[in-house]
Amino acid sequence: MRAAIRVYLYRRECSDGEDLSVNVEALSAGHASANQTRSARRDLLELVVGYGLILATIWTANPIQRVLYWLAFAWIVATTWARREGWTAIGLGRKGLRESLWIVGTALLLSVGAIFIAWRTHTLHRLHGPTPIYLHGWGYIVWSIMQQFLLQSYFLLRLLRLLPGKAAPILAATGIFALAHLPNPILTPVTLVWGAISCILFLRYRNIYTLGLAHGIMGLCVAVTVPNSLHHHMRVGLGYLRYHPRLQNRRLAEHHPATESGAHSYGLIV
Repeated sequence: MRAAIRVYLYRRECSDGEDLSVNVEALSAGHASANQTRSARRDLLELVVGYGLILATIWTANPIQRVLYWLAFAWIVATTWARREGWTAIGLGRKGLRESLWIVGTALLLSVGAIFIAWRTHTLHRLHGPTPIYLHGWGYIVWSIMQQFLLQSYFLLRLLRLLPGKAAPILAATGIFALAHLPNPILTPVTLVWGAISCILFLRYRNIYTLGLAHGIMGLCVAVTVPNSLHHHMRVGLGYLRYHPRLQNRRLAEHHPATESGAHSYGLIV
């Protein structure tokens, strides 16, 4: 009889322990689910506000455009810093730098080939504007690195947490990147292709520097090989629609009288 009572009590204790373990696991799972939901909402909010500010900047004229630009800049920097994901995680570390240098080499080879073809077909021209070419080039490369940061470090990483798998986040990031270049008929399809390729390369090498440098090289190549009448000096949004060649040449002539005698200077505005 005593043995039966002991067996009963032992089983009761085991049952109570299992129930407690199940309750603890349920509470942990519920807490993790709540944290995941809050994180997803935060990612979505950061994406919507950040992209909304970027589009507003693209489709607004000065002086409001300058205000929106700095608002967008501040939002991107603040929300990125608040995440504290680490330099390597967002592609700003040294990881993958040496291994991905072939991307820059490939961009150089493709650009040299395109420039040669443009020279033979008489579509090769100078960059727009009075800025010296070396300053223009480095300035655009810095801007290209910033664009790659937006595409991969900001949009793609958040979309990877919001959407399943890798294909859907890549397609979504590429789509919003290309849409930001509307209505430019050259830059929109080019950024659609490059956006997808660069996202895949980013997930492999996790390095923004080589992607930005390749972007800059190919962007400058497009600027000097494709007629300005098509890409409107690399403008997008409202700037593309308001582009007028005669007005641009008149402004250049005011700053540089030499352009009045037939000399032309081309620039890059994106």
